[in-house]
Amino acid sequence: MTYFKKIRELTKGVSAELVDFSQPRDLARTPTQASSNFITNKEQGDWAENLIMRAINEFFHNFIAVKYGKYDDLVASEEGFDAFYQEFQNELNSIGKRPDLLIFKKADFQADLGFDISHIPHAKITEYVKKAVAGIEVRSSAFLIDRYEEVMQIRAEKFAKIALETKDKILTNYKDILSHPSRENYIDILNSITAKTLNVADFKVPGWRSTERLIQLNDLFKQLKAAIKEIQKRDYLSITPKIEDIKVVYKWIETFNVPHFYFQVFFDKVYGISFEQILQIISNPDNDGVIFSVESDTKNQNKTTIKINSKSGIEIAYKVDEPNHESVRKEMDRGRLLFYVTFKGGTAYLDIDNLTDILGIKGDF
Repeated sequence: MTYFKKIRELTKGVSAELVDFSQPRDLARTPTQASSNFITNKEQGDWAENLIMRAINEFFHNFIAVKYGKYDDLVASEEGFDAFYQEFQNELNSIGKRPDLLIFKKADFQADLGFDISHIPHAKITEYVKKAVAGIEVRSSAFLIDRYEEVMQIRAEKFAKIALETKDKILTNYKDILSHPSRENYIDILNSITAKTLNVADFKVPGWRSTERLIQLNDLFKQLKAAIKEIQKRDYLSITPKIEDIKVVYKWIETFNVPHFYFQVFFDKVYGISFEQILQIISNPDNDGVIFSVESDTKNQNKTTIKINSKSGIEIAYKVDEPNHESVRKEMDRGRLLFYVTFKGGTAYLDIDNLTDILGIKGDF
């Protein structure tokens, strides 16, 4: 079975409510104005892509990473951007979404095309692209994942302690009030709240205000509700394929039959996951809310994004040296100024066993 046929079979298990592969992708509206935050995120993404490309090319002898993803320095509202964006949309419809990087065997690398084929029309490199052993979509995150997990663990323990102590305080000091027939259901609710059920517990704060003790009790219920709400927030950093990208990645795989992967670059580590595993994860509804969640990403024009726990993937780089950064001034049309951050340098220390395992690279690398 070819790689594409394997992927096609996996798409059949994905709920149409999540990704409907039978329907054409939604048409995107051309962005009209860039922001400083957008350009900084773009610069960070470019840095992450170059970080992975340099790491692979500096270590491997028989494999070469090449820049491939559709790219331009233009941003919304600059002259030429609309034409570039329309060309990009047309390409999405015809061949799908180019991954940021391609990995070639050294024997298949075309030196005359160089290390950047992102600006070459796809019709001129179709057969070359089909020789790639992997396509990598690089995503970046402005977090230190180890520090994040340490803080989230402390935070979870803190709010669990608050919640359970508040529950006990209510039952100890206010059970007489709750024993009234109109309020006794709250006793059952409180008894159902344990360390094991905090992540799913829910109730309506009563709203009692008629006596001082009822106000005190109501405030304790508010405190309990707030602590539970904090506990139930997503507590993992994620690999983030957008819903709209799932279809165009699938289209690219259909066109070229090359294995596809997502690499999530943090400022201390890098994790990778195959597109095949992404489909396997989102095909199982029991994983929803546990391994992955579906959210509107406020940092990306509220686009619906699948957020998969990074630890579901494989650690590709066990350490990352942070880049240097500096502020840049950019003058837009009508004299509007944008100030953003650029990133240079940094090193990713690859876990070679994990990287070769996920990419399926065998033998002398």
